[in-house]
Amino acid sequence: MITRPRRSEDETGTTSGKRAEALRIAIIGSGSAAFACAIRAAEGGARVTLIESGTLGGTCVNVGCVPSKILIRGAHIRHLAAHHPFAGLARQELALDNAARVAQQQARAGELRRTKYQSILDANPNIHLMKGRAHFLEPHALAVTDVAGRERRVTADRILIATGSTPVVPDLPGLAGTPYWTSADALVANALPERLIVLGGSVVAVELAQAFARLSSRVTLLARSTLLSREDPALGASLREAFEAEALRVLTHVRIDRVAFDGHAFRVDLGSEVVRGERLLVATGRAPHTADLALERAGVATGRNGAVVIDDRLRTSAGHIFAAGDCTNLPQFVYVAAAAGTRAAINMLGGDARLDLSTMPAVVFTDPQVATVGLSETQARTQGIAAESRTLDLGQVPRALVNFDTRGFIKLVAEAGSGRLLGAQAFAPQAGEIIQSAALALRAGMTVEALGDQLFPYLTMVEGLKLAAQAFSKDVEHLSCCAG
Repeated sequence: MITRPRRSEDETGTTSGKRAEALRIAIIGSGSAAFACAIRAAEGGARVTLIESGTLGGTCVNVGCVPSKILIRGAHIRHLAAHHPFAGLARQELALDNAARVAQQQARAGELRRTKYQSILDANPNIHLMKGRAHFLEPHALAVTDVAGRERRVTADRILIATGSTPVVPDLPGLAGTPYWTSADALVANALPERLIVLGGSVVAVELAQAFARLSSRVTLLARSTLLSREDPALGASLREAFEAEALRVLTHVRIDRVAFDGHAFRVDLGSEVVRGERLLVATGRAPHTADLALERAGVATGRNGAVVIDDRLRTSAGHIFAAGDCTNLPQFVYVAAAAGTRAAINMLGGDARLDLSTMPAVVFTDPQVATVGLSETQARTQGIAAESRTLDLGQVPRALVNFDTRGFIKLVAEAGSGRLLGAQAFAPQAGEIIQSAALALRAGMTVEALGDQLFPYLTMVEGLKLAAQAFSKDVEHLSCCAG
């Protein structure tokens, strides 16, 4: 029976120099939230046991952010070679060895798994990795079952639940039992389908749909509502326009009657028509992975879809148990998970750290990118805030003009009267690089007047923030280049 990792000989406790028992922390999971918590807790003198049933590193490095952004970047390069806007430079369709592309992608993911996860374990004697599947026996005790079926007991003073999420597969007639893809399958597919059907209209669906289209698949995207339906409607509408300009077929507000697979291709019956493709990617969201944890034995409450309910200090309904990352009701972003993990560790050690998401930026890595921070105009008014906005077409941004790519816009939302910045939305190439400046301005409580008065380097996309801010008081069409 394992109760905690062995203490090091030089472990000391209080500032008076007396030896003290180190706080025992068990963490279920090994992704970004788990490692952020483990590192901070170990720095504070705790003895940490990480429990992982699958591949070290969680979703982001293995089947999420890292491989998907490599895929997207490679597809973008191929698209630019054939469709760039510059006169005098030959355009060509680049030959594609998709197996080689996947091999490079997976090699980089493996490298990051070693350098950012395994090496931390190797270098830190206060963090111990235990392989196996965990569930609660009682509030302070876990059972961990390894691949051979052996069960070990782990007791801890504090516990972090960081089990992440799993793809949601809708209950569609005929879908079960077919060889549909999830995003994890799509990312490692050596062969590209001639025709790809994508179910979904949110982040993963739109990112992978465009990437596969740029790598030569004919893509049909089927969305139950609109694209990016939770965002400002202009963002989804603009993204659809960009997709259709690249020959992606986008069908919104669809109802699927039945899915069938005949051994060679899928048929998706929409009632009004049948969509066919060699592969079907189901990208309809992710749900918290908590069902097999026996949380009721620990008194841990869950909400919709099994998400662990937490407060702003990451505490669950059981005071000594914390949770972070995609298994909670937090936004499903790796940087949110990591920030939550760090704050959970601080609070486990007796601190008082809160997670403030009021200035959380978000990016969708399509082309153009979609980036947001703060409140949309509709959200502000829903909260009873009198708001006004200005939308700057990228045709007013000098950098976009010299790039010969003026697709998109930057929109700022401000409080009426005071001009206090409330939020920003951008649909633009490199919008992800723009949005953090807006987030900093929002966090600083800046007004649009103050933002418009800042110095921005000329011929950068982020200068569009300055121009959008100036649009609240000026006609930017009548400004000279780099006007102060």
